[in-house]
Amino acid sequence: MAGQPKGYHDSFFWNVYDRIATGVDHRRGWDKLPTALGILVLIGTRDVLRRRNLFDTTAQPAENTPPVAPYDDRVLAARTDDGTYNDLENPPMGMAGSRFGRNVPIEHTFPPAGADLLTPSPREVSRAVMTRDEFVPATAVNALAASWLQFMIRDWFSHGKSPTDNPIEIPLEPGDPWTTNPLRIMRTRTDPTRPAGPSDLPPTYTNTETHWWDLSSIYGSNPVVRDMVRTKSGGKLNVNAAGLIPYPTDPALDPSKVPGFWVGLAMLQTLFTLEHNAICDQLNSTYPALSDDELFEHARLVNAALVAKIHTVEWTPAVISHPTTVKALRTNWWGLAGERVHNRFGRISKSEVISGIPGSETQHYGVPYCLTEEFVAVYRMHPLLPDDYPIRSVADDSVLEEGTLRSLAGPGALEVVDRVAMVDLFYSFGRLHPGVVCLHNFPRFLQEFVRPDGQLVDMAALDIVRSRELGVPRYNDFRRLLHLKPAVDFQSLTDNPVWAEELSRVYGGDIEKLDLTPGMYAERRPRGFAFSDTAFRIFVLMASRRLNSDRFFTRDYTPAVYTKAGLDWIDHNSMRTVLARHYPTLKGPMKGLKNAFHPWTSTAA
Repeated sequence: MAGQPKGYHDSFFWNVYDRIATGVDHRRGWDKLPTALGILVLIGTRDVLRRRNLFDTTAQPAENTPPVAPYDDRVLAARTDDGTYNDLENPPMGMAGSRFGRNVPIEHTFPPAGADLLTPSPREVSRAVMTRDEFVPATAVNALAASWLQFMIRDWFSHGKSPTDNPIEIPLEPGDPWTTNPLRIMRTRTDPTRPAGPSDLPPTYTNTETHWWDLSSIYGSNPVVRDMVRTKSGGKLNVNAAGLIPYPTDPALDPSKVPGFWVGLAMLQTLFTLEHNAICDQLNSTYPALSDDELFEHARLVNAALVAKIHTVEWTPAVISHPTTVKALRTNWWGLAGERVHNRFGRISKSEVISGIPGSETQHYGVPYCLTEEFVAVYRMHPLLPDDYPIRSVADDSVLEEGTLRSLAGPGALEVVDRVAMVDLFYSFGRLHPGVVCLHNFPRFLQEFVRPDGQLVDMAALDIVRSRELGVPRYNDFRRLLHLKPAVDFQSLTDNPVWAEELSRVYGGDIEKLDLTPGMYAERRPRGFAFSDTAFRIFVLMASRRLNSDRFFTRDYTPAVYTKAGLDWIDHNSMRTVLARHYPTLKGPMKGLKNAFHPWTSTAA
């Protein structure tokens, strides 16, 4: 069902406003307007998306759903490990093991059948238009932006471990150097809560993580991980004498055995583990009567909210640095009244537009909250990752060693973390640029990625297969369903005539067959954007929804739940202050920067 929340901007005024905003966006484009007008257009765009692009899969038939623990008063002021009881009237909402939703109508999410799943060949799409010929840097940001995204994804979603039987087999074209023919890609794990037997509904899939923005990438989504990371003293998390996380060596829990683990992720897990402990020290100093459990729960709330703030007002404005989006994202957090008014007076209005989302009313827009398959699809941003990583000394900018994405991933990541000081790793990433999310900029290493289990995977081909398999519409249909104009042809899609010709050749001249990922990578980007405007439409909807639906960011974003000291910590800190607190020598390279995700300065003499 689509979200049509009664009373949500459904007055005559808002309907007219939203139609005008949509019309201006289609004719002119929000990004070509003065900042104030652009924000007004985006407000209307978001209204339309909220009303017309939230679809519930949890109401479909289900069985053997994850159990919900009995109610306990402690859930009123603390996050649960599995995400239950965030919504007190619907305890399972957003919990680990619940389904992904959709941003397009359910009837448009059937995966292609038979040969259509492999047409055109995902491997040929990968080789012809995704392969990185020469690294294209996003020069306005540093490589911590790529690390941050992986850190967030580990918190937000995972479809779980794929079964090893019945893989998707992609026949190879003559001359393809892949080691086996066909190329095999494991299928996505089926929904364990879906009743067996035939159905006239498209497939559904479940999230092994909680759907909430709760920093489960550190705390886990179950009691086993939570208890493993805690010291059970002073509310703190485990770190060793070197200030590093003592990752478990048990193969079942060792993160380096999970695809996607790399140095960039370990760095941010370490940083915000240290930050959790610093928050505990502050809370313990201010409120010495708090128990170990109380310190842990308060610090977890504060740490997660600080991460959400950094993502909203620092990371996202860095990677989509158009003046309108920078202002709009700050408005999401502080409202049009702004940060200074918030810091001096607090909220001056119940309206999220005036005073920001944190502390406003909880709002689900008529549909139970969850992340969506379309949200997952637009976050396929592997081109952000460089292939080469010179590891530099913060002391003098000298190169300590030449790293590659291959050497920094998997079990090798922990070897690097043990060998190289964390402060030097952060400095190195701060000095390096990520890649632009565009065609011909996919990391070479990931097109021949050896998983920890030894399986060889072309991640670019896998990205194409996953969107098709999960029923994400192809590029033009995706745009239509988000109320955008489709591309007329390949030449109108992109301002790069070589790309247009390559895409036309791969897709047989049929623009309607173009997959979402290469379409987004090819399209013209708004000024300052490292990724596409099509992807941005999902962010317009879902970035605020992740805050609006979470009571710990809305109705319970209060001193009674967080403590006054906890809310002050969130208000007065940023990525810069977090880095400088735990690695003081980074103050020099970040001097003069308003945003820690902007390129840092060299410490060379």
